[in-house]
Amino acid sequence: MRATDVPSPPDDDRADEPDAALAAHLAADLDGGFAVLMRRHRGVVWSVARQFVRDPADAEDLAADAFLRAYRALRSYDAARLQTLRIRPWLLTILRNTARNAARDRSRRPAPPPSYETAADEPGTGHGVEQHAESGELQRELGAALAQLSEVQRTAVVLRHVVGLGTGEVAEVLGVAEGTAKSHISRGLARLRPLVENLREEATR
Repeated sequence: MRATDVPSPPDDDRADEPDAALAAHLAADLDGGFAVLMRRHRGVVWSVARQFVRDPADAEDLAADAFLRAYRALRSYDAARLQTLRIRPWLLTILRNTARNAARDRSRRPAPPPSYETAADEPGTGHGVEQHAESGELQRELGAALAQLSEVQRTAVVLRHVVGLGTGEVAEVLGVAEGTAKSHISRGLARLRPLVENLREEATR
């Protein structure tokens, strides 16, 4: 499945249907409900995928693979399971597992390290070239620092502070208790700050 199989990010063309109604929609009409699911959640899935891989096209492929895996899983769920599904953390758990599998595959062949840049690749309107260059440099520093965190700390920090998920949802995606998720977030941030400072110091030498 290629990037063209998933709607292009980063627009978040969300449907108004709440998750409970969407779960019921999936139970009644899987294909129709899944189309709504993709419209509603494609933005956050692509944003998280963008933190796991270097190239935007690879992020689209990763998101597409995650949606394909999600659809296959939904086909095996009965109506009772569909109606109780917490869709966003479930989707992001699939995405994380897909990313980890892809990372294992990449580790078997030489490849450049991921940059973990934020999803905004184009300058916003109203910002000068200097501001955009400074923003891009900050993104590169943050990406280089994130790459040095453990996978679980990096994922926790990205989900909480880049994507903006609540701690409970972060815990669901990581498959841990909420207190453990808070610990991963806190420790990840504590390690991230000196890493960013060190990178800045090295850049000014």
